Order: sequence, then structure tokens, then C-alpha cells
Amino acid sequence: MNPAIGFASMIAALTAVILCAVLTWALMPLLRRYALARPNARSSHKVPTPQGAGIAVIAATLIVTTFALGPTAPALLALLPLFAAAVVIGIVGAVDDIRPIPVLPRLALQALCVGAVVLTLPADQQIVPALPLWLERAALLIGGLWFVNLVNFMDGLDWMTVAEGVPVTATLVVFGLLGALSQSPMLLAAALGGAILGFAPFNRPGAAKVFLGDVGSLPIGLLLGWCLLQLALQGHAAAALLLPLYYLADSTLTLLRRMIRRERFWLAHRTHFYQRATDNGFPVRAVVGQVCLLNLALAGLAGASIALRSAATDLLLLGIGAMLVAAVLRRFTRPRA
Repeated sequence: MNPAIGFASMIAALTAVILCAVLTWALMPLLRRYALARPNARSSHKVPTPQGAGIAVIAATLIVTTFALGPTAPALLALLPLFAAAVVIGIVGAVDDIRPIPVLPRLALQALCVGAVVLTLPADQQIVPALPLWLERAALLIGGLWFVNLVNFMDGLDWMTVAEGVPVTATLVVFGLLGALSQSPMLLAAALGGAILGFAPFNRPGAAKVFLGDVGSLPIGLLLGWCLLQLALQGHAAAALLLPLYYLADSTLTLLRRMIRRERFWLAHRTHFYQRATDNGFPVRAVVGQVCLLNLALAGLAGASIALRSAATDLLLLGIGAMLVAAVLRRFTRPRA
């Protein structure tokens, strides 16, 4: 463990907390005026609430990461396609927050952003070297597009993104300090986790003053997905799957269930497992609390995967993670005692 890198990541996280909180507070009057989310049948909130605090989260993340790496550092120059894609996909989300964009143009713009990140990866970096490079890149493009959208879909309760984003980014920082993740994604994860924490006081369950909006959830998905991709590219694919396993399971199973029922799955709805939990009597704090605890357990399994470095162990740990996630999903579908 490099003490200097550890200190830099801690400073990055603390700076992002403060910067995001200040920016969110400064943006509130504008968001109240121009970006009010009014409740409807598919909403989890009851009163009109401003959205768009994701602007502060992404701005704080990118600014802090830039200064943490050094404005002229080669590592930062390598991140420019990612940063540009995050800004563009955030703009797409901002427009969609105010005036909804039709599904196909929205997906096309998102795919361009994800493609700009995937296709600029070095040609010598692969998760599965046995696969043709073009096939893995195509899979990453589709998977990245899904991950960006599922983070957006899962941002439907106060503190839900906090309960997911903070444990995952904190774990990525720990992995970086232990040498399992390179410096750039580690510092980016530290800044992103700090920014999400800076947003958290404004999004408290029962007293939320503002939401992230698509302008925040989409680029958060892109940045977080890139960090997980870097973990997988460094030989820890099982850990990269375990960390977001709850989000992957909830969103993917919900999509498949809606497709089987021949519903218009591209439209907004309230049938995610975490949404069904609130309909079944679970308080919002209980839902996000269980998700947070589950993510901490998944982080422990991911750490074990990195420490043991065995294909057989990875399969076992993935199976344990799947059982833990299934238990929480099942609990969410049952009425609260």
C-alpha cells in the first residue's frame, strides 16, 4: 500500500464531498424554478421536488479527479474520452429531464457515448483474451449501454444511489490501495463516492429536497461502469460482477419479467423489486438500508475473490452472492410483517 496514494484518495473524496454539497446548495434555486419533478402514478415521491442535482455530483467528480491526477498528467489525458462522454450523456439526461426524448434517439445518443469509451480502450486490454477483440468490444458496448440505463432505472428512491454508489466506490478505493486496481480508476472512484456523499444530505428519505435526475444517474452509470470495467481488465472479472450484483439482478429480472408479459418495457413503471418493497409496506430507509448491507456483503465476497484468485472459488463466491441477492429480492416481494 502506497501511503501517498492513500492520502490522495482520501483528500479527493473529502474535497468532492464539500464541492458537491456547495454546488448542490447553489443550484437549488435554479432547479426549483426550471427542473421540478411532479409526482405521477409511477413516482415514489408525493410532492413536486426539484431534480438535477446530478450536475453537482458529476461536476465535483470530474473537477476533483482532474486535480487529483494532475491537469497535464498522461493518466488524465487517457481519461478525456470518458470525461467527454460523461458530459455529453449528462446533457442528454438533462434534456430528457426537462423535455422527454423519444426512446430510439435517446438510446442512439447513449450508445455513441458508451461507444466512445469502449472503442478507445487500448487494443491489448481484454477481459477474455480467447475471444476475438471485436466480439468482446461489441459485448462491452451492449453491456455498458445496459449498465448506464439500469443505474438510471434503479435511481427511484431517496438514497438508493447512495446505498449503491458509496459501498461500491469505497470498495474500489480499497482494492486500489491493495494493488488490485490502478491509480486512475481508484481516484475517480474516490471522487465519485465523495460526490455522492455530498449529495446525500439533500436526498434524505422523507425529507428529500432534490433528486439526481437523468443528468446525474446516466453519467454516474457511465463512470461507475468504467471503474468496474478497469477492475475486470486487471484480471478481477468476478469481483467486477459481484460489486453491482444487486443492481444487475433487480433491473435485469424486472426487464425480463416485463418482456415475458409483453408489457411496453421501455416506458416508466413501478415494478422494480425495490419499488415493490415500498408497496409492500417497507419504509424507504429499510429498503435502502438492506440494499446497503447487501452491497457490503457483496464487497466482502469481491474482496475474497481477489485475494484467493481461483476460478473455482470465483464460481462459488458468485453463487453465494446470487443467493444473498435472491434472498433480498424475495423479501422485497413479500408483505412486510
